[in-house]
Amino acid sequence: MDQLTVMIVGSGGREHALAWKVAQSPQAQKVIVAPGNGGTVCRGGTTASGISTSFTSKISNVDIRAEDTAGLLRFAQENQIGLTIIGPEGPLAEGIVDTFTAAGLRVFGPSRAAAQLEASKAYAKRFMCEQHIPTAEYASFDDFESAAAWVSAFGRPVVVKADGLAAGKGVIICETPDDAILALRRCMLDREFGAAGATVVIEERMTGREVSVLAFSDGHTIVTMPPARDHKRVFDNDEGPNTGGMGAYAPVPDVSEALIDEIKRTILQPTIDGMLARGIPYTGVLYAGIMLTPRGPRTLEFNCRFGDPETQVILPLLQSDLVDILMACVPTGMLSNESLRGGALDRMSSEVRWHAGACATIVAAAPGYPGTYPKSLPIHGLDEEFEQSGAIVFHAGTTITDEQVVTSGGRVLSVSAQGDDMHTALERAYAGINHIHFEGMHYRKDIGVIRSQDAPTAHTETI
Repeated sequence: MDQLTVMIVGSGGREHALAWKVAQSPQAQKVIVAPGNGGTVCRGGTTASGISTSFTSKISNVDIRAEDTAGLLRFAQENQIGLTIIGPEGPLAEGIVDTFTAAGLRVFGPSRAAAQLEASKAYAKRFMCEQHIPTAEYASFDDFESAAAWVSAFGRPVVVKADGLAAGKGVIICETPDDAILALRRCMLDREFGAAGATVVIEERMTGREVSVLAFSDGHTIVTMPPARDHKRVFDNDEGPNTGGMGAYAPVPDVSEALIDEIKRTILQPTIDGMLARGIPYTGVLYAGIMLTPRGPRTLEFNCRFGDPETQVILPLLQSDLVDILMACVPTGMLSNESLRGGALDRMSSEVRWHAGACATIVAAAPGYPGTYPKSLPIHGLDEEFEQSGAIVFHAGTTITDEQVVTSGGRVLSVSAQGDDMHTALERAYAGINHIHFEGMHYRKDIGVIRSQDAPTAHTETI
């Protein structure tokens, strides 16, 4: 078996989870994370968290920003990188996959054209309507006055979304027309989300429970992952502002196999087929945010990569070799007509297996997050005793200063744990995070709680 040096682009918890899983593959000789974080720094066979395992010595960092496509390409060429995995959406939207493929390098992720499904919500909504993919009624605008007139006439609760990438924060749920006009002002006039808010998408506000359904794709074939659910609001009881995600769990107990089959048939496969029909084969991970409405599943949005923190609960459940799956998704000529034939995922789709049971993750955030927050706070509890909790820590906003792991971001780390059932997984995850502390650290105490179906992002019973 040929061994590969694998490069993972990004610095968050998602990228740490990817590195952790890739390193378990016998095909992965080295795993390099660019730029990585304090958890992907390897010191003598032990991660910076202090947890020793048999495979972490494979992982190391290289100080190249995820946005530095030229620097990443040069490093990949000089170091004979056999597979590059793109974590964040920004480089995908900028065309990093096109650049690597044109240079003859194997890279996992969608092309710039395909990544429009996430990079532009207006593009995605038009695509969904053309492909008859179930979604909310909507309108898009690049003029504030026209947008304000539309929400006033619509007269029902809406969701205002910045069209472009806004790090998971450009979505505002509005109860009244006045709320919606204020949201439009924040996006279009105050530019709270920068250029991403120059154009907005306004959708009817759907009610129900949300679920994230991710699938591997080689441009033709899809293989779904266990459905996951994350918690976006910063505080318990789904209160406070939206964040990038404060915790997640998988699989989702109120989502049946029959419902997953319906989502594949009505949303995921039509998306892959529709992109292919446009000459834009979609390879990589397709992430569909779904609202389970009384009328059936409806698409909230698409993401063009692994989710965060969903990755931290999905990958621990993967029994198969992740490198095998990713290599099967990548066609040999993504920018040529050969790409239209897709990869080899169809030949191994039946071999993608998942562990039984469940996985949960809890995100520890810095004081003040999702607003302004301090950095360089020492993190304690990342030691060998942590292993006794039965949990795994995935770093996100951390770095190493004078041999001490310190905070460097808003979402600092996530603690994941598996169990034979969701109750056990949650119990172990909370036991793990209770072992860790830093000044002002906060996290939600109600991950895995399902609430009423009336709220658009709410999830009254405990799993």
